[in-house]
Amino acid sequence: MTDTQETDSTGKLTRRKVVAVGAGTVAVVGLGAAGAVNASAKDKGTQSEAEACYRLTSETTEGPYYIDADKIRREVTEDREGIPLLLDIRVIDSETCRPIRNAAVDIWHCDAVGVYSGYEDMGSGGGGGGGGGPAPTDAPTGTPTAAPTDLPTGPPPGGGHQEPTDDTRYLRGTWRTDRHGRVGFRTVFPGWYRGRTVHIHTKVHVDGEWTDAGYEGGHTCHTGQFFFDEESVLASAELEPYVSNTAERTTLDEDTIYDGSGVTGGLLQLRYRDDDIGKGVHASITVGVDPEATNDGS
Repeated sequence: MTDTQETDSTGKLTRRKVVAVGAGTVAVVGLGAAGAVNASAKDKGTQSEAEACYRLTSETTEGPYYIDADKIRREVTEDREGIPLLLDIRVIDSETCRPIRNAAVDIWHCDAVGVYSGYEDMGSGGGGGGGGGPAPTDAPTGTPTAAPTDLPTGPPPGGGHQEPTDDTRYLRGTWRTDRHGRVGFRTVFPGWYRGRTVHIHTKVHVDGEWTDAGYEGGHTCHTGQFFFDEESVLASAELEPYVSNTAERTTLDEDTIYDGSGVTGGLLQLRYRDDDIGKGVHASITVGVDPEATNDGS
């Protein structure tokens, strides 16, 4: 596939002209055909080649449940049940729109019922939203007479890294971009937990070295999150195991992390059968990064 560049009226590329855009219907190379959608699939938000460059993709918080390059792999499902999801990411330099090759891309997300691997003791609802369980139904009574002696033990809202509580690592993986800047992951459609809309976390690392042990050195040039439109989330919620998720769901418009800017803010382009999302979803996006910047999400 030929890369395209967008120029201004003077014929020069500018950062203002550069953005992230959905990668359309490009197949996930090397992941096979299982779970792929067919030609009758629903195609949301397809953009033309002429719209391939705009501006930098939005940076977001890392969240509390990141584990650094622990699993070098593209198949991250393990034993998790859910709608098959092929996630196709393309990473480009937001200054030139050229693909960034050999970058290390991390993804991680919760399972269908809102649980993160490595942090199963936290249960559902603690991935940056401040802990699970139902909201209190009665207001506190009396007047405090002293400062509290115990502080909350849950993760700080929106961030604050937590150390893993167990050895599980499902729905996490790191892989390198190819010469076209592309990387693909096989996973499942995420669920939700109280306080957050459905999302996938991501990081892009550059200038490091790939060794037999994995990826070493370099720096993190992008920390972001990918989001799903409401129609697809509502469709997933009708199927098992998602229908078993009783956590209060935050909509895309209600989410405090998604900035409402569409693809630039991490909104995925989705393809799936309109009458049967359970057959699988193909999600794609192009992420525009500044490879010289450091954005670790802290």
